[in-house]
Amino acid sequence: MNKNKKSFIKVRWGIASLVGILVLIGVLLPLPYYVEMPGTTENVGEMVKVNQPPLTQTSEKGSLNLTTVSMMRATGASLLYAAVTDFTDVYSKADMMGNQTDADYNRMNAFYMASAQNAAIYEAFKLAGKPFELDYKGVYVLDVMKKSTFKDILHIADTVTGVNGQSFKSSEELMTYIKAQKIGAKISVQYTNEAGEAKSADGKTIKIADGKAGIGITLVDHTAVKSTPEVTINAGAIGGPSAGMMFTLEIYAQLTGQDLTRGREIAGTGTIEQDGKIGRIGGIDKKIATASRNGAEIFLAPDDAITKEMKKAEPGVKSNYQEALTAAKKLKTKMKIVPVKTVQDALDYLEK
Repeated sequence: MNKNKKSFIKVRWGIASLVGILVLIGVLLPLPYYVEMPGTTENVGEMVKVNQPPLTQTSEKGSLNLTTVSMMRATGASLLYAAVTDFTDVYSKADMMGNQTDADYNRMNAFYMASAQNAAIYEAFKLAGKPFELDYKGVYVLDVMKKSTFKDILHIADTVTGVNGQSFKSSEELMTYIKAQKIGAKISVQYTNEAGEAKSADGKTIKIADGKAGIGITLVDHTAVKSTPEVTINAGAIGGPSAGMMFTLEIYAQLTGQDLTRGREIAGTGTIEQDGKIGRIGGIDKKIATASRNGAEIFLAPDDAITKEMKKAEPGVKSNYQEALTAAKKLKTKMKIVPVKTVQDALDYLEK
């Protein structure tokens, strides 16, 4: 073989190797997008424990199940998969997280899960007619304004417990105290961080939207339910608010000794509010897919009201129940889709 031919072969193999490497990078390199697809179906009976002796023997076959969606950073390979697969969607980072960092997004999901668990305990005890108390712990931080002097000090899911060394019994009391201060006044904030560590930080008040003094945070009450018997929920790495209804049903079943499943595999989703309403969630088509795939016989879907504002923003918007029916029809599943507006609706159906 002459020298020129050998050189040509080397160049050809070099080009082929380079192309192969570039293709591999294109397929596996993380992209600034996220792929959402059906996740898992999880037995909430294995997550929830009401600290009392079982009141009745429940069926070994049936279970109440929450459903999840799976979210992964997109690659070329996953984008190709999404293009040819049903119930798989692609979102930009801005669509998923807005202006939040990854850390703040994860903190927010953890906060939503904690709030869902707390609301579930509250609603289950109320429905079961069992005594409980609401313990005010402070205010959750949901966002910090850029102009706040506490920016990069307070973070999403921190809990403000006091101001200037004073404690309060409600968020209204806390906000009234802050608004009574002068704009630009020095102020100290006591808080606990995500790890539960007690901290204090100094800053100044700023002028907020109503023209009064504030510290520049978006907040919501941080309360916890004190109950006898005590309830513990361990959802592992699952985040978000959408398991609220299924947690409520499981706690209620354990509290009252009622076998809500009667041997059936029941899945569902929906947030839970303090008035017992079941709220809208995202990705219900994917939750229908995972529930059907995992053998659920019944799926409890939020039958949420569509407002004029929602229709104006998205003319083709449907309720979660309507979205669930569409997904079930596409799957040709035998799983029964049941609309529920409140937890009581779900109990009425399951107790029939």
